Amino acid sequence: MHDTLFLFGATGDLAQRYLFPSLLRLLGDGLLPEDFRIRALALSGHDTEAFHDILRPRLQQAMPMASQEDIASLLRRIDYRSVDLRDVDSVAAAVSDLVDRRCVSYLAIPPGLYISTCEGLAKGGALAAPARLMLEKPIGSDSESAEEIITTIGQWIDEDRVFRLDHYLGKAAVQNLIALRFGNTLLEAVWNRNYIESVHILVAESEGVDGRDAYYARSGALRDMVQSHILQLLCMVAMEPPASLEADRIRDEKVKVLRALRPLDAKHAARDSVRGRYTAGSINGQPAQAYQPPEGSDVETFAGVTAHIDNWRWSGVPFHLVTGKRLPERTTRVVVTLKPVTHWLFERPQRAQAAPNRLVFQLQPQENIELGLMSSLAGPEWGALELQPLELELSVPTGLHRRIAYERLFLDAFNGNHTLFVRDDEVRAAWAWIDSVADAWKAADLPLEPYPAGQWGPANAVDFLPQGVDAPDSGASE
Repeated sequence: MHDTLFLFGATGDLAQRYLFPSLLRLLGDGLLPEDFRIRALALSGHDTEAFHDILRPRLQQAMPMASQEDIASLLRRIDYRSVDLRDVDSVAAAVSDLVDRRCVSYLAIPPGLYISTCEGLAKGGALAAPARLMLEKPIGSDSESAEEIITTIGQWIDEDRVFRLDHYLGKAAVQNLIALRFGNTLLEAVWNRNYIESVHILVAESEGVDGRDAYYARSGALRDMVQSHILQLLCMVAMEPPASLEADRIRDEKVKVLRALRPLDAKHAARDSVRGRYTAGSINGQPAQAYQPPEGSDVETFAGVTAHIDNWRWSGVPFHLVTGKRLPERTTRVVVTLKPVTHWLFERPQRAQAAPNRLVFQLQPQENIELGLMSSLAGPEWGALELQPLELELSVPTGLHRRIAYERLFLDAFNGNHTLFVRDDEVRAAWAWIDSVADAWKAADLPLEPYPAGQWGPANAVDFLPQGVDAPDSGASE
């Protein structure tokens, strides 16, 4: 197990809110080596003591149940270096004294700094075997920039020592999709175009762009969320059974799904996609300001795309992919709608009004699995010719000690397990499809549709949203 972490971007929000608290939990549970060390690196000109003073209250806020002893133990393992990530020599000097240890470098920094930082790591000896490299998504902003990052970094470190993160893959609920699909005959038997009508994948955020203006003005919802989180969920739902749970066997099947995605073309852009940007509104009774991107930015805060997977299992099944900011609630769900029964026997409801069977995977904020069936109501006043919807709750309590996704990802990277990380060909395939969507939008001059904060996107987003989500014109959360 590797025993030294170089954490770049140590003063950033990701590191302070999630990465250091995850390390604190792992340390408190005895899952890190006794001599584990962390070197925190960022541009700010702190010394180690000043950095500890900044980090300590953030740890206490993020982990109120953590003991002062555990916090003190973690801080003792952390020293801080100020570093200019655009200066190769500065990076090399900041890490060279620890490269005799088994090092993992974690880049929680913008992708535009990946190449210069990795060049500095290589110059300082921190990418030589057996050192490992962890890269936060996104890998670039399109196919061209992703290829440059992959190819350039590949000159300094082998692919089998690179760990590209999408933290959704570290969530237990996402991993449970594999268990449910491939561990149950009931599901696998109907998991194809013959029985499934449609699939909806929704990642909704109630928060706005606040604090990420510079990044978001370049990315937008399509590149920020669809390219990473949503496509990963799509792969988990749609991939073929892997030959084993070995990392590359799972990743092989994910790549096949991405390569089977039908590119979006301009003539179908208006039919198969919608893009929007939130205006002023209210969420939970609190006013929310409109998003005001920098002049010249045309980015969307809401994206809906209907994807088609051109393979034997999924031909003809639409996958509706939706994400947005300033929506009424924070939720991530996958809704699998099955086709209606072939012959309807019942008087009520009429066939057209019968609720179809649906399997709903709720991934956040709570983890839930629901199965919607039709059933007759027991009792003498009801006849067997009338059916009513029956919701079966399939979830189980997860307990209070639920692991942060980054805890699992840290442990896997320290131990060299690639299963929950993204391979280079997966990155390339994802960007190829995302670029087809962006190009179709541009060629079709697809407009940005406004929607008030607190509603479920633009008015024409209703066709992309799963049933049970309020229509956009009535979805404000007051």
